[in-house]
Amino acid sequence: MVKEKMENKYLNEAIIGNKNMIATFTSKGELQRLYFPSKDNKQYINFFHTGVKINNSDLIYLQNDINNVYKQYYDTDTNVLNTEITNTYFNLKIVQTDFIMIKENVLVKKYIFLNDGKIDLDTKFYIHSELLSDQNNQVGCKIVDGGMMQYAHDFSVSTFAKEHKLCSHQINGSKETIKRGEIQDKDYIGMSKDSSISYDLGIIKPQEKKILEICILIDENRNLSDMEDEIDRVTKIDLDKEYTSTKSYWRKYVKAHNSLGLKEAKNSYEERILEIYKRSILLFPLLANQETGGIIASPEIDENFTKCGRYAYCWPRDAVFITKAMDILNMEKETEKFYKVFCKKTQSKNGMWEQRFYTDGKLAPCWGYQIDETASVVYGVYEHYKYTKSEKFLKDNLKMCEKAIDFLKKYLKDWLNIEGTEERDKDKVQEEIENSVNRQGHKYHISYDLWEMNEGIHLYSLASIYSAFDSILNIYKALGKNVSEFENNRLKEEKIQKNKRTIENLQTQLKKYINENLYDEEKKSYVRNTEDRKMDISILGAITPFNMFKPKEKKIRNTVERINMSLRTYTGGYQRFEQDNYMNGNPWPIANLWMTLYYLETGEKKKAKETFDFVVKTAGKHYLLGEQVDNSTLKPNWVIGLGWSHAMFIIVLEKLYKNNLK
Repeated sequence: MVKEKMENKYLNEAIIGNKNMIATFTSKGELQRLYFPSKDNKQYINFFHTGVKINNSDLIYLQNDINNVYKQYYDTDTNVLNTEITNTYFNLKIVQTDFIMIKENVLVKKYIFLNDGKIDLDTKFYIHSELLSDQNNQVGCKIVDGGMMQYAHDFSVSTFAKEHKLCSHQINGSKETIKRGEIQDKDYIGMSKDSSISYDLGIIKPQEKKILEICILIDENRNLSDMEDEIDRVTKIDLDKEYTSTKSYWRKYVKAHNSLGLKEAKNSYEERILEIYKRSILLFPLLANQETGGIIASPEIDENFTKCGRYAYCWPRDAVFITKAMDILNMEKETEKFYKVFCKKTQSKNGMWEQRFYTDGKLAPCWGYQIDETASVVYGVYEHYKYTKSEKFLKDNLKMCEKAIDFLKKYLKDWLNIEGTEERDKDKVQEEIENSVNRQGHKYHISYDLWEMNEGIHLYSLASIYSAFDSILNIYKALGKNVSEFENNRLKEEKIQKNKRTIENLQTQLKKYINENLYDEEKKSYVRNTEDRKMDISILGAITPFNMFKPKEKKIRNTVERINMSLRTYTGGYQRFEQDNYMNGNPWPIANLWMTLYYLETGEKKKAKETFDFVVKTAGKHYLLGEQVDNSTLKPNWVIGLGWSHAMFIIVLEKLYKNNLK
């Protein structure tokens, strides 16, 4: 199948959505991406350009004109986005409001035009839309009442006005003619991935306002009469009422999930914390698949793989930390769905989880796996239990966790040659001899680190396994004799007790291996792996969240000192690891937040506040956190609205409030 390349569009600077649909925008209000029926599949828009023709001018693009001045903001505590566009040449002010209805798969684009000048403005409004197309699913277009229906075999995207009639349209070849605001076509239907339509707003007199309401409806490509009926139904919806109800829904949502009880800010610093907190609450439901509980890392940014491997997939590890934040925010049902539906659906027969998945549970493109993801799921199951105290949840996920633990034990035996028992059954020996004829004599492929860049034996990965072992022991302890439906089954009980002893022995051996192989006597610090032995912020994972080492141990203190010497930048932001060259090696908010967690563990509140402050001051203008921060501008860089960053922020914020440090 030959598929045409999508335009390179990187920064998603604003995000809106509902349970099934998300849309992303630039800071100038240009629609970048539109996903339905889930947050990772499908994306329909190659571009969606809008503009006005005033008094016989050429087309003035709303999102790209030298005379335009922009201001963008969300309605308070909502996912309703406003972009003010002021054309200083004609003194025309346009307020563009974008929101997605809560119960309909419809993106509403409302435009208010105000003539702030002294002359009449004869105004026409243009839309030029190109959908993504490929040879097996080519896009066509049909003109309908008030707009156009662009469609392929399995979907349709209809763009139409609530009340205005079409002024003109062009189905084929409008890329040049629309620049002059001169589109025309005798055909009502045609084969074209891009098409244009226009509306005549008439004369806008000085200080007069005019309103244009546009709906974008996404649906399967049903028979024509059904589609036209659906468009007709949507045009009858009261959009003012929908706007009000959408704002009300999100404000109630924020209020319901304000579990930390944050109140009105007393100063600008507290206001930034409060706004990041509320934006996190509003972001998480936009990342989650409501059917499976799968959670994307962020809305997509690089479809053409020009700089990365893409982001709109579910990594079990990222999702584990996001669900931990969700638990803090009273989103326990969403967390439970992730484990009981998504994780069960995606676990391999051997007990592991692959690198990443689509949120519906299907395997996504991968280039290896990270053993910490398998360990993190077991860790996350017990973390969720700590919030809910639901034994039923533990019982429902016990087999899944035991399968994962079995895989982790086999991985340790395969690569570290450690196991938790002194004696081994002969049939077990024979089985391993028969199955160990694989890559370099190993049964299992070596794991990548959590950054997905280096294969090998990594301290963070081993610490996550240690924590998974801790978690399964705690799960057994929490369930007690309710560990299975066979409460009085002596053989089952003996097997569990033997498994517990094995795991405890493995933990001892694992810790010994780390101290012997991942502690550098010359540097007097732990190192990230057995190969390059660099300093890496993820070493802190052995302290928090995985609790393998105590935060005040001398070796840990020395390691943190080296982290500060090698990873802290001049702005106070921390890089991931030494010589990180991904996207020029910027600081990462999660690195700073990891340092904050460490300093809270040691009781060093001043240092904790300093590392946290960097994250607060570098949030974007909509209080979305990036994957990285540009050290020269102190603005979010690359991925904006990264779920992992927001999750770490919430996890840290809870601890700060518990320590009375804001």
